[in-house]
Amino acid sequence: MKSFTYERATSLQQAVDASAKNPGARFIAGGTNLLDLMKLEIETPQHLIDVNGLALDDITRTEDGGLRIGAMVRNTDLAAAPQVRQDYAVLSKALLAGASGQLRNKATTAGNLLQRTRCAYFYDTHQPCNKRRPGAGCPAMGGASRQQAIIGVSEACIASHPSDMAVAMQVLGAKVETLNAHGQVRTIDIADLYRAPGDTPHIEHILDANELITAVTLPKPAGGKHIYYKVRDRASYAFALVSVAAIVMPDQSGQVALGGVAYKPWRNEDAEAYLPEGAQAVATHLLAGAQPTAQNAFKIKLAERTIGLALSNASS
Repeated sequence: MKSFTYERATSLQQAVDASAKNPGARFIAGGTNLLDLMKLEIETPQHLIDVNGLALDDITRTEDGGLRIGAMVRNTDLAAAPQVRQDYAVLSKALLAGASGQLRNKATTAGNLLQRTRCAYFYDTHQPCNKRRPGAGCPAMGGASRQQAIIGVSEACIASHPSDMAVAMQVLGAKVETLNAHGQVRTIDIADLYRAPGDTPHIEHILDANELITAVTLPKPAGGKHIYYKVRDRASYAFALVSVAAIVMPDQSGQVALGGVAYKPWRNEDAEAYLPEGAQAVATHLLAGAQPTAQNAFKIKLAERTIGLALSNASS
């Protein structure tokens, strides 16, 4: 690990100001992803800004009856919160399907959204990787690609986003609140947070360098049956090959999002119009344009079947 300087922020403005004053600085909270990457020297920030002391760990109701989740709320606390379990069960289920109890105790809401891919080539610093070193190439294209994305890929990168929580946030229509060093606050639809790889896969989201996530808001609960299924190579301590988050209403309308198949949680609202026609119709439109490799083409059929299982259970 390369040397770095460190400070503890005592206010939101101090945190973003410190980031602006120290180019390449990183915010740190749980550190469950960032510290691993620093040990491998994939991430090499010269300055860390600890935001754990900021008052960003509350879960409160919004004026319109929705929910506001502070950026520092730990995954364990979010999954266990009564209002989440009752009104946003898909979120609680997704969180409990991720990582381990120890990691959930440390991981934060904002950090979970911004965690980086678990592509083996990204983590192996002896291999080329366009995410680590732009222009180096993507060995996953002709190499081990079982875990990689099949939708929204490019010639430069086929890495998938690893978060379970983000898939549930996507199906719920979450919005992300941020603050920058100019004191500007903005609200971003989670669907717009992540950038497609294109020819710049190292730029993974639309946040500015000194922009800090302060909260995630969820709309007023709409009811329905909440389902989260995660298919993986082993029962725990594994990232999704395919995951499905679904909210289905009594009239068979609803929302569906996929994890493990794209650079971000994958949702297509046009596909949801086909819910009354059944799972196959939804899957066909949700997976339209997929570009799998020979090693991960199975994900198409796996996604179709997992969507079918989710919708079948939601209707029972």
